Amino acid sequence: MARPHLRYRKQPAGAQLMHCVLLDTSASMLRSQQLARAKGYLQALADQAYRQRDRLCVLGFSGDSAYVIQAEAKAQAWNEGWIRPIGGGGGSPLASAIALLERLLQRARRQGPVHACVWLLTDGRFAQLPERPRCAEQITVVGFDRVGLPLQLSQRLAARWQADWMPA
Repeated sequence: MARPHLRYRKQPAGAQLMHCVLLDTSASMLRSQQLARAKGYLQALADQAYRQRDRLCVLGFSGDSAYVIQAEAKAQAWNEGWIRPIGGGGGSPLASAIALLERLLQRARRQGPVHACVWLLTDGRFAQLPERPRCAEQITVVGFDRVGLPLQLSQRLAARWQADWMPA
């Protein structure tokens, strides 16, 4: 990650910072090794969360559902073992991932204050664009949409959600 994209945002007193990564593992991400690039980005995010002693959860979405790849916990030092085997295929059910994210964050907030930073790693190829996650204080969309025509789908989604956007 480049330094210009990093910004300091003051957290509420006593709030635990939690990085929630929504990883698009759909078939379109398999083209031109976009999923492999996204996994490298995920590795960097996990390492940064560990250095900052933040919490991390990773949700994948493909086919017709979302699933937990890494349950919400204090970020760990060695992440390659659970990141490397992540596979992909099928559709891009982003709405399912957002619903799962909101349930997970509601559960985490029952235990104490949480400041949620959501990272969406995607090529932006969705059948439907869901509404912005209500549970997130900060959202960053990382665009992996280099394949084919430069449609800027991830950038359009970020604009619609009033989220930060950066190319992969």
